[in-house]
Amino acid sequence: MDTAVFSIDSKHPDPQVIAHCAKLIQKGETVVFPTETVYGLGADAQNPSGVEKIYKAKGRPGDNPLIVHIADTDALTSLVEEMPETARKLMHAYWPGPLTIIMKKNALLPKAVTAGLETVGIRYPSHPVAQALINESSCAIAAPSANLSGRPSPTTADHVLQDMKGRVAAIILAEDTQVGLESTVLDVTKKPPVIYRPGAITLEMISEIIGDVVLDDAILRESDEKQPLSPGVKYKHYAPVAEMVVVKASSEKVTEKVKKSTRGYQNFGILTVDEHMKDYDDGFIISLGALAAPEEMAHNLYAALRRFDDAGVDIIFAEEIPISPDTLALINRLYRACGFQFL
Repeated sequence: MDTAVFSIDSKHPDPQVIAHCAKLIQKGETVVFPTETVYGLGADAQNPSGVEKIYKAKGRPGDNPLIVHIADTDALTSLVEEMPETARKLMHAYWPGPLTIIMKKNALLPKAVTAGLETVGIRYPSHPVAQALINESSCAIAAPSANLSGRPSPTTADHVLQDMKGRVAAIILAEDTQVGLESTVLDVTKKPPVIYRPGAITLEMISEIIGDVVLDDAILRESDEKQPLSPGVKYKHYAPVAEMVVVKASSEKVTEKVKKSTRGYQNFGILTVDEHMKDYDDGFIISLGALAAPEEMAHNLYAALRRFDDAGVDIIFAEEIPISPDTLALINRLYRACGFQFL
């Protein structure tokens, strides 16, 4: 497939580019576009043929639901059956932004979008390009991350081109994404509401608005659900090509355990933090950033995993990150990227 590639300014999107790509969406084609979290692979959420092209381009399992993106809360009337008061409060507090809210789907929304579920995840992205494309398309856009299924999500133009050029009708490139991890996914059809996937909008931030919220058990362990209720909970996700393990130890002891674990390996990578860089002298070493800057570490994760692939390492030893409300999303992605392989 020939893929049209456009580079535009995030703050002032070229109207002609947006109009061209919106017409592709309306025709049932797929378009990659930037959001504040990661790049998304979009199609008209009401067009089953377009939705099927998303699954085909990614090689995505058919039972893995998609998130629907809107640029106006009025669009919800054609997407959801009911809007709980908890959802309204969260929309007021955190939309537009990196929060996906799961609600009961409207009968008008094709089940191809929700993988047969009676619920749908909705997000109102804050990125100007995403908003412009959705508005010009005059439809809600179903959009998972724009990567091959299982691979690290794309946060830069290079990542998108590596995975999606030749697989979609068009790609809109802009500056690197801001957050670098996918949105928080919250199911408000449950009582209390359940976070299936952590992100930049934390449990603490959500509970400040609506009270009791719980974390799904599968956030830090393998899921035993036959039908995933949210993206990012069943299959191995975000993974580099190389084998990857997370080395579990306290911050004071983790570097020594990593060094012992690498013995006998010739072509290995080490994923560490700024504070520990000086402790290593062998291997292909990448720092996520400073422990005191969890947002920076989260933003850098997927780019770091792709750098290991570019370097051609055989195995990656990733340091355990101390858990906190601000690192939960990062740890969730690390564990899924390594397939829950630990030392």
